[in-house]
Amino acid sequence: MERKKNRLQSRASEDQVQARQKLMDLWRKCPIPDEELLVNLGLYIRSSVLAKMLYINELYQKVINTPGVIMEFGVWWGANLALFESLRAIYEPYNFTRKIVGFDTFTGYPAINAKNGKSELAKKGAYSVSENYYEYLDKLLDYHEKENTMAHIKKYELVKGDACDTVDAYFKEHPETIIALAYFDMQLHKPTKKCLKAIRPYITRGTVIAMDDLNCSEFAGETLAFKEVIGLDRYRIIRSQFLPDRSIIVID
Repeated sequence: MERKKNRLQSRASEDQVQARQKLMDLWRKCPIPDEELLVNLGLYIRSSVLAKMLYINELYQKVINTPGVIMEFGVWWGANLALFESLRAIYEPYNFTRKIVGFDTFTGYPAINAKNGKSELAKKGAYSVSENYYEYLDKLLDYHEKENTMAHIKKYELVKGDACDTVDAYFKEHPETIIALAYFDMQLHKPTKKCLKAIRPYITRGTVIAMDDLNCSEFAGETLAFKEVIGLDRYRIIRSQFLPDRSIIVID
């Protein structure tokens, strides 16, 4: 598979960057046998990455008693979707209605406008993935499904394309949808606003909305979209106990 390089949004110091390069070198030289490597990945997980995993777990725990699907707007490489699948298998293995749905272009940002903030990553094509990655991710998610209970029922879906164009079509095809968790990581104003508006008829008391970039000057468009659709004075916004820049809203 062709590897596509993306410069990540990062606040790491130069020392941290150099240390991470050493970790990458150790990963490439890993002497662990293949059949044992996948159960020893904790050797290579940075604390910040582990914090992200704990955040995903934090979100999942908040919706266990709320019926509905989990939606992620802005999938990128799809790690969150795989984690959600594994958490479903741990917390509620027989909940076949807990479908996990991911929206992404899989080609990066399709367009940019002036409301998106000052980040150098707010540009067309940012956060793209490798060629044919959509098909590869589908196989990975299918594996995680088959690893766990009730594998004969497909409980995930990838929606490919600009969410501004695909989200309404999805809900038209699935009018039965109730949303337990809506996870937003698109960062940009237009698609975030469009999808926040689209989910409104499908949320309920107990629905969790997670926002990755509220109060973030680099991607101001996300906060603007949230203010325009949900508002800052209607629901309490709390921050994750694991990642200080991640926001959680519980509809009550």
